[in-house]
Amino acid sequence: MGEAVSVSETARAGTQSDATVSVVIPVRDGEALLAEAIDSVLAQTIAVAELIVVDDGSSDRTPAVAKAYRRVIYLRQEPAGQAQARNLGVSQASGAYLAFLDADDLWAADKLEQQLEAFRATPKLAAVFAHAIEFYQRDATGHPIAIGRPKPAMLPGTMLIRQEAFAKVGPFVSERQVGEVIDWYARAVDLSLPMRTLDAVLLMRRLHGANLGRRAKDPATDYLRVLRRIVGRRRADRSQFRASARYGNDHDRR
Repeated sequence: MGEAVSVSETARAGTQSDATVSVVIPVRDGEALLAEAIDSVLAQTIAVAELIVVDDGSSDRTPAVAKAYRRVIYLRQEPAGQAQARNLGVSQASGAYLAFLDADDLWAADKLEQQLEAFRATPKLAAVFAHAIEFYQRDATGHPIAIGRPKPAMLPGTMLIRQEAFAKVGPFVSERQVGEVIDWYARAVDLSLPMRTLDAVLLMRRLHGANLGRRAKDPATDYLRVLRRIVGRRRADRSQFRASARYGNDHDRR
């Protein structure tokens, strides 16, 4: 850890030549685990351009933890949810690529290296995802003990995406506690963005009592609303396509 700063110009300066990845960590009351998440970003085999921690109105020592890192750009908002915290971080990011990590999760040390290599190998890609494991505890060497098998995970924590591709899809929907990731990914699929999922396990998702998906009073309701929004959008797109096709046919007959 280094000198405490809030929005550090030092964090922005002198690192752009190392990499062009901006990392956003949203957090609320994450004093116990935030440092581990930050450390897993700073331990990447390819240095990040900037690491932005967005505090979603924490009432614990989260600000002190974040500000203890000289390379962290610390932003704070009134409590508005994880999606809005991610969106705020994106609005301040300057890297060519965007990556996200929840404050209670961890990255494999070569996450960004592997994903950037995938972009170099296939330049047309807009986003690269990976596999993830879930864990409660670590072994004697400190490595997470996986629960079950690794799974392909189309989640913010596994994603590395070009900044312009994210802008094309748009921000995370912020009015729901959960489901905003499903909604965002569905919009990306609707746009036919070229995406790839690596076989490698690059995200370790920590399970604990305060996980947002479990903490939401009625997550099933939010997921149902998101799915309804997706279905409605696709129906509207089909209707617009049919209307355009009819217009084109009528025009051709003239």
